Amino acid sequence: MTELYSIPDVARLFAVQEARLRYWMQTGFVGPTVRKNNRFYYTFRDLCAVKAAKDLLAAGLSTQKVRKNLEALRRTLPGDVHPALRLRICSDGDNVVAIADDVAFVPATGQVVMMAFNLPALGGQIAALRQSQSQGQSDRSDDGATASTPQVVDDDPTEANLGPTAYTCFIEACAAEDRGDHVEAEALYGRALEIDPQLAAAMTNLGNLRHRAGEAAAARRLYERALEHEPGQAEARYNLGNLLEDLGETDLAIAELCRVTQLAPDFADAHYNLGLALVRVGGKSRAKRHLQRYLELDEKSEWASRARAYLAQLAA
Repeated sequence: MTELYSIPDVARLFAVQEARLRYWMQTGFVGPTVRKNNRFYYTFRDLCAVKAAKDLLAAGLSTQKVRKNLEALRRTLPGDVHPALRLRICSDGDNVVAIADDVAFVPATGQVVMMAFNLPALGGQIAALRQSQSQGQSDRSDDGATASTPQVVDDDPTEANLGPTAYTCFIEACAAEDRGDHVEAEALYGRALEIDPQLAAAMTNLGNLRHRAGEAAAARRLYERALEHEPGQAEARYNLGNLLEDLGETDLAIAELCRVTQLAPDFADAHYNLGLALVRVGGKSRAKRHLQRYLELDEKSEWASRARAYLAQLAA
């Protein structure tokens, strides 16, 4: 059985702020790959990626270089990687290697690596986390809440959290949007993009605000800019598909939503919207397939009954 770790678990394990982990997840940088009961969880393989990201950022590498390393790491590690595996993960900022020796060099250049960690040691950290959690059970109240004062996490001083960075502006913008202050949110997303013009997640969220304000052309430009920088960002493509459908460009909308379901097969709302769009152009068999997939992913939502109604109409 695969062991899973929550966002708070990972924050404690690596002394990383939860907000920073959520930011990494929202931007598609690095994050959990398992979703259960509407919550996200990390596998041990995901933990390796988080540790690599933190170490490489702390070594001063750019986000783009770290992303390249993470992609190489995902290719290097087996899908069922385990803490006991005698493997050492190393990188010089341009290459990732996984070897069993104590001293690591990049094979092509012989250059000593900037980042290196071994899996058994990481497994030991996880065991220590479990032990501390077990000892802390007695400190919980009857309703399961922790009775003691939450501990403050001192995060490493990397580019992600020094001063008014694009990261901090983005997080503050998300918070402003959550409390309904769209004017402040728009200003903060704009500030984030002034600091980092390639921050695709900020473009997507700003596009959402423009779309809700009825500024379709501006929203479309922002979604398209986000996809220029991050073609694999499912959220931007999903929102662009919905906007195109609103504009009556159904064929283009279907193409975008199809790509979303390929990029993120578990993106329930994309399957639902794609199914409805296909119904409108007569693609009944494909529509049926996507609506059924939606029900597999989100059978208890308020939209599930509508999906069943559409399926009944298709079957009639």
